[in-house]
Amino acid sequence: MSLITPSSAVTEPETIDLLSLFAELVRYWKLFLSGTILFLGFAVLYLLFSTPIYRADALIQVEQKQENALFSGLKEVLNDHQPSPASEIALLKSRMILGKAVDDLNLQNRVVPDWFTKMRITLSRLTGSASGVIDFSYLSLSKDNMHLILTVLDNTHYQIAGDGFILEGSAGKPLEGHGVSLLIRQIDAWKGSRFVISRVTHLAAIAALQQHFSITETGKNTGMLSLSLTGENPSQISGVLDSISHYYLKQNVERQSARDENSLLFLKRQLPVLRAELDEAEDRLSAYRQQNNSVDLSLETKSILEQIVDVDKQLNELTFREAEISRLYHKEHPVYRALLEKQNALQQEKSRLNGRISVMPVTQQTVLGLSRKVESERLVYQQLLNRQQELNISRAGAIGNVRIIDEAVTQAVPVSPKKLLIVIIGAMTGMIFSGGLILMFVAFRRGIESTEALEREGINVCASVPLSLTMVTHSRKNKAPVEGLLTTLMPADLAVEAIRSLRTNIYFAMMDAHNHVLMISGASPGAGKTFISSNLSHIVALTEKKVLFIDADLRKGYAHRLFGGTESPGLSDILAGRACLAQARVSLPEYGFDYIGRGPVPSNPTELLLHPRLAALLTEASSQYDLIIVDTPPVLAVTDAAIIGRYAGTVMMVVRYGVDTVQDITGSLKRLEQSGVMVKGCILNAVKRRAGDYYRYGHGQYDYSHLKD
Repeated sequence: MSLITPSSAVTEPETIDLLSLFAELVRYWKLFLSGTILFLGFAVLYLLFSTPIYRADALIQVEQKQENALFSGLKEVLNDHQPSPASEIALLKSRMILGKAVDDLNLQNRVVPDWFTKMRITLSRLTGSASGVIDFSYLSLSKDNMHLILTVLDNTHYQIAGDGFILEGSAGKPLEGHGVSLLIRQIDAWKGSRFVISRVTHLAAIAALQQHFSITETGKNTGMLSLSLTGENPSQISGVLDSISHYYLKQNVERQSARDENSLLFLKRQLPVLRAELDEAEDRLSAYRQQNNSVDLSLETKSILEQIVDVDKQLNELTFREAEISRLYHKEHPVYRALLEKQNALQQEKSRLNGRISVMPVTQQTVLGLSRKVESERLVYQQLLNRQQELNISRAGAIGNVRIIDEAVTQAVPVSPKKLLIVIIGAMTGMIFSGGLILMFVAFRRGIESTEALEREGINVCASVPLSLTMVTHSRKNKAPVEGLLTTLMPADLAVEAIRSLRTNIYFAMMDAHNHVLMISGASPGAGKTFISSNLSHIVALTEKKVLFIDADLRKGYAHRLFGGTESPGLSDILAGRACLAQARVSLPEYGFDYIGRGPVPSNPTELLLHPRLAALLTEASSQYDLIIVDTPPVLAVTDAAIIGRYAGTVMMVVRYGVDTVQDITGSLKRLEQSGVMVKGCILNAVKRRAGDYYRYGHGQYDYSHLKD
């Protein structure tokens, strides 16, 4: 009967077994831990060699803009809104403000240590030695994109090397020449330290400042702006931030003063004109009264006069307001449209009043018109006089609508790198990388690692033999294969217990066999056929059975070395007719069974196995022994196993744990089946007990061995 049977079970869809993945991580815990420690070490090295970044903070309050005194009376006329904080933030980040800070602090000039000096500076932070800093009182380079090399000669002298020139100077003394002007206050660096001095363009310096400068509004509609600047030099960044704050305040005050000054100039031009127009209007009214014998106005006419003068006053104010907002908004803007609507309403009111005037007597109309002219001119003139006084007061005490609440202060603790976060990221990266590497290795691993892998293919597993630590340790110590059998070296080993279980399974498997010949083979070399065959021979012999072990691997058999015997005579001698069974077999009293070695390596092993002498040997041996165990070469390597299997009543195949694949085993079984050889079962050999086996149901093992004395 064939070992491979159709499976009636429905194939289940593949799912991710998280417990199995965790088991694999536990199995390769050394690799997982090593990868985590490696990346954690990288994170620590990064922290050691990275430059600390500091942050300076300042706080500015932006109040509602002061109205120009000339138009302060019109606030209730129009519903005008103050600009949003976004406009003030954009102004603070503009080239106008930052450019002045760049010029004021000479930020176009850069002094950067070279790579070697920077490494020494990093190490100095750990040892507390010299800091590697050059303290400049001032530094000026005449051209953009200049590059100089400053070399420290000792703690007071230095050298500047440029394009075709070399300058030497001392700390505390100015140095000038070749477009270079500088004064070094103090040198705190090692001899031979090198610093690169360069000058970038004005625009590049502003762009670099913008990258490290940030502004946020504290709260909503509070007018409080929080300014922050990051950099490597704590004292420099606070100075830069203070410079930005003060230039912003200065331009705000200057703009307010400029608006008041422009208004004053306008008033100085208009007041003489208005005074002349007022005098002319008064003269005309006086002349008319004298000509018509002092005509007085009625109460109704006086009321109309007051109303129309008030309308003219409002229209004049709106005219001034329109002159201002026309420079800020277009006519479709809501502010401008509101002003025009107010003007239209006043014009309609003025037209209504003019209509009432038109029905009065001519004399009353004339007196009303002249009086109206006088009152209007006097009102406008008086308004402008008052505004002029207000503007003079405003200009004298102009403070703008901005004030600095908190001056710039640099935090003592660096904001970057964040040590704890970097360490956590390093550890997490190490775990992810090593875990991914392990899972990728597991995904590409194709070796059989469980009996379920064989059983899913309908293959019967007779036994699982654990890897013997005794054999592995002995081989590593002696750097050579073990001589002798595990059943005598360590009788209580788990592998021996598994072979005892195999003996029972073979007993039942051979009950319906046509002879007592048991062939043990494998799919590939190194499966452990000889180990299983030889130790099984001893285990069966302990039950007082007569056992013959035959090493049928005529190419690489090594049973004679295992038992300390000689190569000849052996199986090849019997098949070649040079010896008989009685001459070739060797008795092993210490193990209780006989064996036949492979003999000399023949040039035609396959042809020898096809000779009738093989069948005669097995027939003769069957009459003398209770069990004949034949160890054959791998099935996939040569055809020897297929030839020998035809004479065996029972065939078993050894599968190497983690090495042989399901495809190897099924291919071997099909090859044997094509030759008429049916395999009764497989033996999973060298099973490694993994940490993961304790986390998966159905893979646990009982350790029931003898206690050590």
